Amino acid sequence: MLPHDPPALPADLPAAEDIDLGPPAATPLLPRAVRAQEVPADAPLDHPSLYFNRELGLLDFNWRVLQQGRDPRTPLLERVRFLAITSSNLDEFFQKRVGGLKRQQIAGVQTRSLDGRTPGEQLSMITDAASEMYAALAHAWDRELRPLLRSEADVVVSDWHELDGAQRTGLTRYFRENIYPVLTPLAVDPGHPFPFISNLSLSLAVLMRHSARNTMHFARIKVPTTQGRWVPVPDSPHAHQFVPVEQLVQANVAELFPGMEVLSASAFRVTRNADVDRDDDESEDLLALISEELRERRFAPVVRLEVERGMPPEVRELLCRELELDDADVYESADMLDHADCTTLADLDLQPFRYDPWEPVVPEALQHEGETEDERNIFSIIRRGDVLVHHPYESFTASVQRLLDEAADDPNVLAIKMTLYRTGGQSPVVQALLRAAERGKQVAVLVEVTARFDEANNIVGAQMMEDAGVHVTYGLVGLKTHSKVTLVVRLEDGKPRTYCHVGTGNYHAKTTRLYTDFGLLTGNAEIGRDLVNFFHFLTGYAPDQNYDRLVVAPRDMRRVFQDLIRREVEIQQSGGTGRVIAKFNALDDFGMIVELYRASQAGVKVDLIIRGHTRLRPGLPGYSDHIRVTSIVGRFLEHDRIFFFGNGGDPEIFMGSADWRGRNLNERVETLVPVMDSALRGRVIDVLHYALNDNRLSWELNSDGQYVQRRPQPGEPEVNYQDVLMRDAVARSRAPATRPWELTI
Repeated sequence: MLPHDPPALPADLPAAEDIDLGPPAATPLLPRAVRAQEVPADAPLDHPSLYFNRELGLLDFNWRVLQQGRDPRTPLLERVRFLAITSSNLDEFFQKRVGGLKRQQIAGVQTRSLDGRTPGEQLSMITDAASEMYAALAHAWDRELRPLLRSEADVVVSDWHELDGAQRTGLTRYFRENIYPVLTPLAVDPGHPFPFISNLSLSLAVLMRHSARNTMHFARIKVPTTQGRWVPVPDSPHAHQFVPVEQLVQANVAELFPGMEVLSASAFRVTRNADVDRDDDESEDLLALISEELRERRFAPVVRLEVERGMPPEVRELLCRELELDDADVYESADMLDHADCTTLADLDLQPFRYDPWEPVVPEALQHEGETEDERNIFSIIRRGDVLVHHPYESFTASVQRLLDEAADDPNVLAIKMTLYRTGGQSPVVQALLRAAERGKQVAVLVEVTARFDEANNIVGAQMMEDAGVHVTYGLVGLKTHSKVTLVVRLEDGKPRTYCHVGTGNYHAKTTRLYTDFGLLTGNAEIGRDLVNFFHFLTGYAPDQNYDRLVVAPRDMRRVFQDLIRREVEIQQSGGTGRVIAKFNALDDFGMIVELYRASQAGVKVDLIIRGHTRLRPGLPGYSDHIRVTSIVGRFLEHDRIFFFGNGGDPEIFMGSADWRGRNLNERVETLVPVMDSALRGRVIDVLHYALNDNRLSWELNSDGQYVQRRPQPGEPEVNYQDVLMRDAVARSRAPATRPWELTI
């Protein structure tokens, strides 16, 4: 819990107009995964040298995550968690990005990326960069974190050879009772074809000799991890001591092959392509298409083989041959495979080695208690004025979930409509919708079943809702619906009135405690009318809808963004100060980058706070001199999307679901909403202030592709953006803001 009186914000935190961070204070800490090219004189704006490679940019983000695990300022168990996240991100990268590139390469695609590289050239670059990351992961675990866990937290992760005789005896007994019955050794010989190996499963490749016949044999054993990767060591003098389950199986593997001489038992792991090709336009049933895709993905080609160091060459060659892989697809680890399982260690109940607990606060606006029941409901609060919520600093349960729960139970509510991108049958959001439908309200939900890696959960949740009488739509043909919107229609004074939520993140209770996202609760009639039209577009036939306040992709969003940036150029050229600040997840759209380059050439000051990858190269003389790119990586995943346009001193601010990526602007249904209330605009500007002033979690991107972590200058206070927002949320929840808002930045 937070202390009763939260610390004050740094007294000398500069105002917006005083922001001048100067040069980065830290030396580069990361390898340069993004390889920059020389820019020739007078290069046109479409020249490949003006762009970073997207795939290497994704890996570069993972370096920043890994650095959080190596940073001694981060609590020890959280460092272990960042290591696990790095490993998990790498798995997803190979499934999605490497899988897609390999599919292009096999198809003979020679189309070059924005930075001028073919799929084959990009795969070669990925191999080099990923190999370097494997070495760094192994070093971070084996040389840094594992020794610190032992010395500081008395958490010991042992290798089998480090255990004493009594411990080995106890673990062998555990193996025979709990693991041996589960194991299924699969021989490979003329009578037994090479077995199917499931995606991301951990296996042992066993090489053995038949003693009597002097013949060589091979078998595969799937390591059972359903009971956990870490087996507690009995009779340990330490608070916690574990041995990896694969080492326990390796130590006792001979018991599975009596009469054979086991020569080696080497761990390996395969990754399959998740970028399965599908043709939405040819499918008459999107739900059946996605169900088939899930089946196809299970048997998709292998795109990566991970092996432990010391695997015999003949075993490695056999695996490559059977899995149809080249040497470039094999990644050798000097340490254990799959550091993602370190999450279990990070979850140990050792509070001194974790972040201080954080409980999202109830927004001050939602704490009002009226005299009558009608004055106490959330609808009366929203009628008094728009409510801006910022998760996980402010509670999703007390805001968005409360809106859905009260709407489900309120007899005056006629209809609830919403989009769901990631969900599940046990989601409290889904439960509220089920309850509303059971009470006779009209409930319509668009479930985006194509959301990657959540297809199965989305199908289960959607089928539950259909069974309860909810009108469920499964996305649009040719477009993925990424919008985060809710519409509630309530009967008041004999007329229907709308209440809306437009957000930047998914309606997912778990991620709202881990991801930073904004949401706007509003009773604005124009936004309500726009959302009515928007849902008619989603569920019916209305491709030419018009919107007064809502900005919708792919229909209008690109044009709106281009117009707003060009207006800043006009202001700058007319003697004013052009200003653009955008905070989002990724930037890879060619058209938007060109607009930003032109704005910079005109003198417009542009700050981009991009958590993930960007193709734009900042700080290039003559192209992006006035563009600065920073990335914030901390305990919460930065996920909100905010867009600020100075407008000559009368700023316009938008928030919503879209990044500046081609897929968001061209291939997805996205929504933005303007923040019109001046106090709420001030709050958003404060958030941008804090982000631009952070010197603890921020990384600044140089024109050569090198990210440099900011550090406080000597005598300068440390400003941790996320800590500041936690303290700010607590302070605001106790008393409404009274200071005037400064709307310049």
